[in-house]
Amino acid sequence: RDFWLNEGFTVYFEHRIQEEVYGIERSEMEALIGKRELIREMTDLPDKDEILYVDLKGRDPDEGFTQVPYVKGMLFLRRLEEIFGRDRFDTFLRGYFSQFAFKSIVTGDFVNYLQNNLLNQNPELAAKINVDEWLTQPGLPKDTPEPKSDALLKTETTAKQWIGGQLTTASLPAKPWTTQEWLHFLRSLPEKLETKRIAELDAAFALTHSENSEILAEWLLMSIRNGYQPVKARLERFLMEVGRRKYIKPLYVELAKTPEGKARATSIYSKARSAYHPIAAATIDEILK
Repeated sequence: RDFWLNEGFTVYFEHRIQEEVYGIERSEMEALIGKRELIREMTDLPDKDEILYVDLKGRDPDEGFTQVPYVKGMLFLRRLEEIFGRDRFDTFLRGYFSQFAFKSIVTGDFVNYLQNNLLNQNPELAAKINVDEWLTQPGLPKDTPEPKSDALLKTETTAKQWIGGQLTTASLPAKPWTTQEWLHFLRSLPEKLETKRIAELDAAFALTHSENSEILAEWLLMSIRNGYQPVKARLERFLMEVGRRKYIKPLYVELAKTPEGKARATSIYSKARSAYHPIAAATIDEILK
């Protein structure tokens, strides 16, 4: 249940490193996409699994492997940075890592250190964050940071214009798009889309044959949802070749929503299961049982 202490900090530092190496725009794109993915996953999670300090007593610890410890943990740390300022928060972080270097700790250790070395020293600022709400309540607090990306905002506008007919498929400015922009464009489209519109995108950008797993997984998900048949062979190959839970779980979940899809998923899985990581296999077992 203290898993977030590893992964929330890891994702927080990933964004800090991205900002230093690639610039703030790239870092904000990643953070915004991560937050949207978390919100999307939370719609299917029970309240107990939306809690950062999740209670796994009597449960398989693998049930804690969601976006919550990663992204909600990052957003909690980012909120602390927003409130106290980066310089003050960096000083706190250096002290925290120095204090607990080469030791195993639990959430209570972190909270005590936070209280004594940041909150108590800045009571007016400390009043702006409810640490207990972040750690023990489901969902995201109202003061959750909202990353801002002009590039993704433009992509979202482009998706609306394409759906509304103001932009043709041929005029989509997608050739120079990054992976993040493609993901945001696809996720900004309506869940239900005419297959002829999907076919237009495929013809223009060969998305069914993409070798980018992030983009391809999102494209396959959209195609399953809308019954776009030309992806059938590519979907099977993807599920046979890729075993990462992040990619395959949403695809199996979507397939399992219809009897025909579930039968197909079961057939593919019977061939693919032995190559999957045990955590991924246990997840798919539960979906298709």
